[in-house]
Amino acid sequence: MMPEGKNKLEALSKVPTVQTAVRKVPGLFDKCARFLDPGEIYKQIKEAGLYPYFRPIERNDGTRAIINGREIIMAGSNNYLGLLSDPRVKEAAEKAIHQYGTGCTGSRFLNGTLDIHIDLEERLARFLGREACVLFSTGYMTNEGVLQAIAGKGDIIFSDKDNHACIVAGTKISLADTIRFQHNDTEQLARLLEKSREERPDAGKLIVSDGVFSMSGTIARIPELVELADSYGAALLLDDAHAIGVIGPGGRGSAAHFGIHSGVHLTTGTFSKSFASLGGFCVGDHDIIDYIRHTSSTHIFSASMPPANVATVLACLDILEQEPERLERLWEISDYMRNGFRDAGLNVWTSQTPIIPVVAGKLRACFEIWRDLLEEGVFVNPIVPPAVPKGQSLLRTSYMATHTNEELDFILDAFRRIGRKYGILNVNGQPS
Repeated sequence: MMPEGKNKLEALSKVPTVQTAVRKVPGLFDKCARFLDPGEIYKQIKEAGLYPYFRPIERNDGTRAIINGREIIMAGSNNYLGLLSDPRVKEAAEKAIHQYGTGCTGSRFLNGTLDIHIDLEERLARFLGREACVLFSTGYMTNEGVLQAIAGKGDIIFSDKDNHACIVAGTKISLADTIRFQHNDTEQLARLLEKSREERPDAGKLIVSDGVFSMSGTIARIPELVELADSYGAALLLDDAHAIGVIGPGGRGSAAHFGIHSGVHLTTGTFSKSFASLGGFCVGDHDIIDYIRHTSSTHIFSASMPPANVATVLACLDILEQEPERLERLWEISDYMRNGFRDAGLNVWTSQTPIIPVVAGKLRACFEIWRDLLEEGVFVNPIVPPAVPKGQSLLRTSYMATHTNEELDFILDAFRRIGRKYGILNVNGQPS
């Protein structure tokens, strides 16, 4: 029994105290101290008040948000369809919590499968014209888990150098050999495939590429990738994280954008962008998806998508199918902003989508421009090496179907003023 009164105090007094003596920090952590050395860039930008990361958002209504008590225009979100705060989406999430609770407390493999998980898998497979679908807890885990499951020892993965970090992670944990080809360079890819056919004719081959590249906003050369995959007996996987709900008829992704209905063996995606939620998916032929479902470690050993997240995606799918004008507006906005930036003399690389990078050049200037834009009331994302080439630091902007014309002009005006201040108009620019 629990001791009472004086006896209880005596018992507590006998509990060993934690030793507080200073101990030597293991050498493993030396890198952590060096990270904050005065000579390191993150230390410098923090001291200069330029540190842009992990900024807390106090309220987010889609195109507007509150940061540090100030309302700003959000031009750095992947909320492409503008559904993050849609009342219908929030209502669907609330209903799911009331019916199923807040989580699943287990993996899909065991106790974590709800009937709405099955509904969403079937719905996505139909939406994308495929036989089957498997859900994952995040988009990152999707690519990591799919690559680990389908590419093994003796196989070869051919990966675009600009692919997302989750694809890179998947190639690392896979036992397959990985060959990276220059961004969108299908001629080099053809040479690499030809060499592998001559040297390792029996190796399984997988070509993997982003459908829309998350930093540049460019679209992969999918017709050429399909042709190469067919010619060399390779499988083709497209990561449509930034393509589903963004490009293609009805928002059906990068292959649909080119009118391609076969030849892409697997398509992955995430719900954290157009679908205003969290989670990921992979679609393909039934036997392949069933194999992934039973062999992907990130699927089997991770808790499943919470019910509110699943319900959110289902609601967003409903709206996407019922309101195609959202996609039309999104593309109208994208063209308007690309042309506006170029007319101002700003370099937006070869953007083809609602992701529009604005090149700042030097790393320090990028952080200073980011700070000045935020002070003007515009939130964007500063992207610096190694995420982009040295000397090509940029402000990544992205747009929603719900941005108003007034908000778009406000963003352009702020970029013109600040771009002129830092001398990047017509210097790095590609004026039309």
